[in-house]
Amino acid sequence: MTEAKIAFLVANEGIERVELTTPWDAVEDAGHTAVLLSPKGGEAKLFDHLDAAETRDSTALGEGGSVEDYDALVLPGGVANPDSLRTDPDAVAFTAAFMASGKPVAAICHAPWMLVEADVVDGRRLTSWPSLKTDIRNAGGDWQDERCIVDGNLITSRNPDDLPAFTSALLEAINHGTDSAESAAG
Repeated sequence: MTEAKIAFLVANEGIERVELTTPWDAVEDAGHTAVLLSPKGGEAKLFDHLDAAETRDSTALGEGGSVEDYDALVLPGGVANPDSLRTDPDAVAFTAAFMASGKPVAAICHAPWMLVEADVVDGRRLTSWPSLKTDIRNAGGDWQDERCIVDGNLITSRNPDDLPAFTSALLEAINHGTDSAESAAG
């Protein structure tokens, strides 16, 4: 298995801590590199629901490279995080380009708002926090109330309780991608 480089795209505030740290730790524990990207770079503020929890340093999206530099994209939730992130045209374009690349894209809880904004849910089967159901359906997506849904390169889950299934699906997709790259190279 080849080491993969995984982009975690967040706003600078409002990130649900466990939805970033759980997949982040799993990615790093599996021997991959995790990179935190945000529109402005600098400090990203993580929360435990509505309570401030910690900060992490992030790289500005424009300085963090392009889709070609990463093997997968993770979109953590938190209500404020994706709601703010979807107003940034560069973040939306990055998400849309990642979906178009066929590389794994994993979004949990409220993060599928980014997928709606990027206009990439039409005809896709996915899940999210239940309040996004109408937004997803209005954008042409097939919303289902399931713990984890994998539809091609798209991985989605509903909430922090689903993190074990979400993280497992993410790692499987990453490992499948790196194994395929090794097969092609060998």
